[in-house]
Amino acid sequence: MLNKININPKKQIFIIYVILTVVTLAVFVQLTQCDFVNFDDDIYVTANSHVQSGITIDGISWAFSTLHAEFWHPLTWISLMFDNQIYGLNAGGYHLTNVILHILSTLLLFRLFHRMTGAIWKSAFVAAFFALHPLHVESVSWIAERKDVLSAFFWMLTLCFYVYYTEKPAIGRYLLVLCFFVCGLMSKSMVVTLPAVMILLDYWPLKRFELHKDNAILWQIKEKMPFFVLSAVFSVITIHAQRVLFVSTFPLSARIANAPVSFVAYLEKTFWPHDLAVFYPFSDQLPLWQVFGSTLLIILISIFVIMAWKRLPYLFVGWLWYSVTLLPVIGIIRSTAHSMHDNYTYLPFIGLAVMLAWGIHPLIKNEDIRRKILFLATIIIFTVMSFLTWKQCGYWKNSIELWNHALQVTKDNYMAYNGRGAAYGELGQYHQAFEDFNQSIRLKPDYSYAYYNRGTIYTKLGQYQQAIDDYNRSIRLKPDYASAYNNRGIAYLQLGNIGRGCSDVQKACELGHCGLLNFLLRKGYCP
Repeated sequence: MLNKININPKKQIFIIYVILTVVTLAVFVQLTQCDFVNFDDDIYVTANSHVQSGITIDGISWAFSTLHAEFWHPLTWISLMFDNQIYGLNAGGYHLTNVILHILSTLLLFRLFHRMTGAIWKSAFVAAFFALHPLHVESVSWIAERKDVLSAFFWMLTLCFYVYYTEKPAIGRYLLVLCFFVCGLMSKSMVVTLPAVMILLDYWPLKRFELHKDNAILWQIKEKMPFFVLSAVFSVITIHAQRVLFVSTFPLSARIANAPVSFVAYLEKTFWPHDLAVFYPFSDQLPLWQVFGSTLLIILISIFVIMAWKRLPYLFVGWLWYSVTLLPVIGIIRSTAHSMHDNYTYLPFIGLAVMLAWGIHPLIKNEDIRRKILFLATIIIFTVMSFLTWKQCGYWKNSIELWNHALQVTKDNYMAYNGRGAAYGELGQYHQAFEDFNQSIRLKPDYSYAYYNRGTIYTKLGQYQQAIDDYNRSIRLKPDYASAYNNRGIAYLQLGNIGRGCSDVQKACELGHCGLLNFLLRKGYCP
């Protein structure tokens, strides 16, 4: 519509940058008043002494050498250390950094597609869809997901400089692209799919394949080989870091069945973002109609976009962008307790936005009608989206709000009961905590963390034998649970059983939890 009132393109672009920044900030700024949550934020910040030491030589050395949290992502650790240097343990500061990174990625995404296509408003639509969709609240609101927003920032930088390189290939520009790609990999390994996206963009909208018709395959192999080699190396590192997750408690058949269902569920939540939760329990009892129906839908869409790959290249590229980038986290090989995660859509989602931005436009033939309809529809869509995203951000106010919402929109969510119980325990509301832990155990009797957390409440109440019983169950289910050994040792020491107490504390130290043992040694206990 700005074209209609004769605003020149440069001013249009500036206005779009301002609108994207202001609206995104307005929607997400409430996060600066939100607290840490008891879902991995402890691993990344509140119980991490390395991060809490701020920027130090020892801290940076640790960041590059550790596989803590089952990832090798040194730049993520360093960014959190930097936040701690500035904000201490003020959670609002960490949230603000996430919001800033999200806004920067949004602006770079607009820059990327505008530079490639010259289409100002379609590119703005893609960027706004990325910035304001409720599915992306988890990536921005969750401090432990710093790796998402940081890796996305480097993803966008890599592609922007890749386009810069394709306009005038030179070794300096190529090395710059490679450098940003490595930074992305050191933020989150999901960036391994980026070389495949480069190839997709070479087809459309860059149309570089037309320049290399005779040797397209050889040219792509030669140009992208360093990127694919780095992707392979980081994939191996990730598999090594997460090797425990590859030993699944869920059968392969259940994981294969869940893959198409979650794939389609992400599509559904893109167009109808309802019942969004921080944790969706994995089910190994999916109905066959849902599995086969989801698989059929994926096949039909894939057939359509492949058949239209020349006539409608943006649908082909958008669909493959979504599919390829989602593949590493679809859950067939790597197994965790969740069936899906909203944050997994952060980068794949862009492909769907491209399909919408370029795919809807040709459906309305009359230029004047199309302009009016699309303008009105876009305003309505992004107004609704902004409200839903703002509302979703509110659920991240604290742990109890987060888990309350998860329990409202999911069924049999044992992890949500456990998380809320732990939050109640921190507040001294032990009766509510017991109720939640008991419910979590009822839903999943082999969930070690619920027994451990219930044991900590018994310990606080001085009921040490009951605590020991729960720690025993927790350790039987998770034999390498250092905190359970540590706390069981405390309970034994409180009962006067020095031998067993010291034995447990020493075992905890062998598993990496040495604080209590060092204290006891200084006091002359546990010789």
